[in-house]
Amino acid sequence: MRDQLFGELSLSGPVARALSDMGYTAPTPIQSKVVPIILNGRDLIGQAQTGTGKTAAFGIPLVEMMERRGVGVQALILVPTRELCVQVAGEIRKISAHRGLRVATLFGGEPIAKQFQALRQGADVVVGTPGRIQDHLSRGTVRFNQVRTVVLDEADRMLDIGFEPEIRKILGHTPSGRQTVLFSATMPAPIRSLVSRYLTSPEWVIVGAESTPVSEVEQIYYEVASDDKVGSVHRLLQTYSDGQTLIFCRTRRRVERLVDALQRRGLQVQAIHGGLSQNQRTAAMEAFRGGKLRLLVATDVAARGIDIPDITHIINFDVPNNLEEYVHRVGRTGRMGRHGTAATFVSEWELEAFDTIRRRLGNKLQHRNLVNLAASA
Repeated sequence: MRDQLFGELSLSGPVARALSDMGYTAPTPIQSKVVPIILNGRDLIGQAQTGTGKTAAFGIPLVEMMERRGVGVQALILVPTRELCVQVAGEIRKISAHRGLRVATLFGGEPIAKQFQALRQGADVVVGTPGRIQDHLSRGTVRFNQVRTVVLDEADRMLDIGFEPEIRKILGHTPSGRQTVLFSATMPAPIRSLVSRYLTSPEWVIVGAESTPVSEVEQIYYEVASDDKVGSVHRLLQTYSDGQTLIFCRTRRRVERLVDALQRRGLQVQAIHGGLSQNQRTAAMEAFRGGKLRLLVATDVAARGIDIPDITHIINFDVPNNLEEYVHRVGRTGRMGRHGTAATFVSEWELEAFDTIRRRLGNKLQHRNLVNLAASA
């Protein structure tokens, strides 16, 4: 019985108590809109800025709708990356803390035997990447015949990575009468194809304008010669006296080169990208999430699962490829109403590409002069 209020949402005692333990006092706008729709069993399409509380928006109703344990996997959540898998599973575990539900994570780069054991113990919720989940289905180590709700989180990024065939196969292993919830920052043609094929009369929820960074983020850019970027970034980092900084580079190789250059300048910094082992990625993420590491350099795909409220600064060492990519990067800061700063370094070779982003953002993006930065130590 739902007998406690979370804002205007009526929730069961165990879930309301868990949200209180997490420090949640009122629902975010997307939670207020999405939770009742999912609780009513409707299919849903959600478009929202990062940092809006999206995971809890589907996590709260999923936990509320769970039957008693032991009936099989009741909810399946597909995500594009290992890091996001860990992040989402952690949130679901917190929301279900007083219900005792079991959440299994299935992703590549981790010994599959560990996942076999988690599945044998009985999982009520499975969170995973499409490739590893398809692997388990082919081995017969997981079944989704009792799944009531499927969530496709960051669906556009899953398709960017090339997971569309796996997604379609996985959905084919779930009951036709399941509830399907899809979140995507953008709605390209392949996403619309998935919607028309697998969702039934979905409700459409949009929170915030599409491809618009959150208002709490101060957005600035510096024009700098390509050869001067490393020194300029170092100077900028010296002005960031608190919080944590996430730097984006376009490729794994550029991530490694920047990390090496900054380490030679005496900074404590680590890299995260798809070329690292899972243990290396996990160690870097745990250090960053725990506050032991204040500076992390990442590629776009590797950073998709980073949801850390204490990230105060984003630096685009390389200009993003498009506005959507820019928004995803900037959305790593300014989480849940906090203030953040996003700085972009634009070289002579990137002026044309960046101009497209600058025109779309207008006066939200401010030009700064490098001479105003603190002198290099």
